[in-house]
Amino acid sequence: MRHTEFWARLDQHLGRAYSRTWAEQQVLGELGHRTAIEALDAGVPPKQVWAAVWQSLGLPASER
Repeated sequence: MRHTEFWARLDQHLGRAYSRTWAEQQVLGELGHRTAIEALDAGVPPKQVWAAVWQSLGLPASER
């Protein structure tokens, strides 16, 4: 997964305006108690970040 796909998926589920805010503020334990943006900036692969986001949002398996 590329960064662009990660952001497209997050935009799809939260809306473009809110997805950025959520990614800046929501701390996820699965990412070492970092936000999605912090994890991406630290070099965590987007696919791994998406898996943590997917779990946190309780999205259906089809969105994994």
